[in-house]
Amino acid sequence: MLTKKRILFIANEMSPYLEMTEFAEIVNKLAIKSNEAGFEVRCIMPRFGVINERRHRLHEVVRLSGINVSVDNDDYPLQIKVASLPNARLQVYFLDNEDLFKRKFIFSDEQEKFYDDNGLRAVFYSKGALETVKKFGWPPDVIHCSGWMTGLIPLYLKTVYKKEPVFAHSKVVFTVGQNTFKEKLGADFLKLATIHANIKEKDLEPYKENNNTARFRGGAAYADAITFGADKVEKKLMDEFAKIRAKKVLSFNAESDLTDYLQLYTDLTK
Repeated sequence: MLTKKRILFIANEMSPYLEMTEFAEIVNKLAIKSNEAGFEVRCIMPRFGVINERRHRLHEVVRLSGINVSVDNDDYPLQIKVASLPNARLQVYFLDNEDLFKRKFIFSDEQEKFYDDNGLRAVFYSKGALETVKKFGWPPDVIHCSGWMTGLIPLYLKTVYKKEPVFAHSKVVFTVGQNTFKEKLGADFLKLATIHANIKEKDLEPYKENNNTARFRGGAAYADAITFGADKVEKKLMDEFAKIRAKKVLSFNAESDLTDYLQLYTDLTK
């Protein structure tokens, strides 16, 4: 009997829990379509304070909680909650931290001021997602990352986590989406992102502009395949990655029924 191939979606957003860009709905559809196509699917996203736990029936997974995520010598407790995706037998895991995610707003405060610690939140989420998968003991064949907060994950998988047995055969898909902020992530972001001695200064070169575009550039640079998830993608990223021969690339297609994604996943797991 053939073992099902496993796909892990790690995203900033996913319908119906949080919808900031059009790709939130696409992640939802991709997860369901992949499941129906015979893949084994799990999803991870942040548990932002705007997500209604009661409405979406989130509950804590005690056996997975209790991880401390270390960033720049500080430990941040990671709480993991889970919900079942409506109309599908799929588990969505929500990563939570009292100080970093329990807020009334997502990336900016009530005065629309970009949070000073958004860089820290992104590093915590990226490392926390991978530590959660280790705790699962569930080796994914494909890890599909979407959203700027996931931009470090392809780098971490190629450096810090490359010898972890759970990721030994994982291929990474990264979706370049539309820019959603213009601010910088803070002067200490690259320092925070250096979560292990295996990460060298040159490894962080794609991220050095320290903005939304740089998060997408870094994710795409270290991924095995790239997709474009919006028609309003930064033009210089299109120029850099749309025709690169060393990676599989999917252009944005508003009329797509997403079978091209399923074919991409299948090709990567051959």
